[in-house]
Amino acid sequence: MYVADSRASTPTTASVEGTARPETAGRYRTTIAPTVLALGTVSLVTDVSSEMVTAVLPLYLVAGLGLSPLGFGLLDGVYNGFSAVVRLVGGHLADRGGGRHKWVAGAGYALSALCKPLLLVAHSLTPIGLILAADRTGKGLRTAPRDALISLSSTPETRGRAFGVHRAMDTAGALLGPLAAFLILRATVDGYDAVFTVSFCVAVLGVLILVLFVPGGRAEATAPGERPTLRAALGLLSHRDLRRITVCALLLGLATVSDSFVYLLLQRRLGVPDRWFALLPLGTAAAFLLLAVPLGRLADRWGRWHVFLTGHAALLLAYALLLTSWHGTALPYAVLALHGAFYAATDGVLMAAASDSVPEALRSSGLALVQTGQAGARFACSLGFGAAWTLWGDRTALSVSAVALAVCAAYALTLRPLRKAAA
Repeated sequence: MYVADSRASTPTTASVEGTARPETAGRYRTTIAPTVLALGTVSLVTDVSSEMVTAVLPLYLVAGLGLSPLGFGLLDGVYNGFSAVVRLVGGHLADRGGGRHKWVAGAGYALSALCKPLLLVAHSLTPIGLILAADRTGKGLRTAPRDALISLSSTPETRGRAFGVHRAMDTAGALLGPLAAFLILRATVDGYDAVFTVSFCVAVLGVLILVLFVPGGRAEATAPGERPTLRAALGLLSHRDLRRITVCALLLGLATVSDSFVYLLLQRRLGVPDRWFALLPLGTAAAFLLLAVPLGRLADRWGRWHVFLTGHAALLLAYALLLTSWHGTALPYAVLALHGAFYAATDGVLMAAASDSVPEALRSSGLALVQTGQAGARFACSLGFGAAWTLWGDRTALSVSAVALAVCAAYALTLRPLRKAAA
């Protein structure tokens, strides 16, 4: 079974429950499983490919193809939220397959890679929307199985750190992707076509690394009554902790403005030239990269719920800075640093928190439930923010989002904080 393979350097079930022998527990507190590092490498390479496209997509659609903010909001919602409809499928297939997490994730990576060259021949809203939907389908298939592998390869007391290491490696790719897009745009005549072509080549490399270097094994046969079912997966919402995590992720996602809109707001506030636009995501990625591991370790010690809510406070502060009349040179650095801190405190930390409330046999399905709620909410937020921008203007739209985020965060504070990982 693949899960058994991925635990070659991790403690037994007894140690996961907090009964590990003292001489082994200390070693596992300081060791990141090879599976986590291998998956981090895959995510690093894949994110170089994805962020090359993400960095130029807003400008390509708005300035190149002349889409309105509402049209861009629709496509951005598809790009970031369409995966919500297939995350449950990916999670269920990985669990029901008896250890096929690697292969379900691999299918998702391959599908996303195949979508990159199709952008070369799409020049209108409908085909671009279909391509982005297919790309996000691939992301939806791979995300829950990948995060389940990270969770199953780690102990409760190191889970936040393991997700932090993975997200840091993933973000290193997010840092390199926009830089590569910027250099390609400056060096080529048909810049967008060149970006999409190079992105495809890099995505194929990520799939090859997954196949060759992420450990995998044969799925063990299980009795029919032992196989995880979709009903059992949905039944996880009867667990109070997981239900509260899912509800809070959904509500906070409804007020989380898309990254692309944040960068467009910054460009308009500061008059950033088009040729420099692709560099704006570098600020977010740099802060994420620097803070992912420290905040993951802090979540293991202080409490994952505390760190998660603190991350949303950082996002709220970033919104406030965008709404002020301040135009100082430090504004973009402050906003992007807070934006990156938000992701460092929430992305992996949320998955580590959810893992504490999900049994191993349904780990992938349980994480997919939380991811589905969050992705669906962010899809709705992109549509709503794009419509509000078109009708009322960018400042009013952002003001509404800031108020909604403050209200949702205040509600989340009223819930009982999640228990810390077992020491």
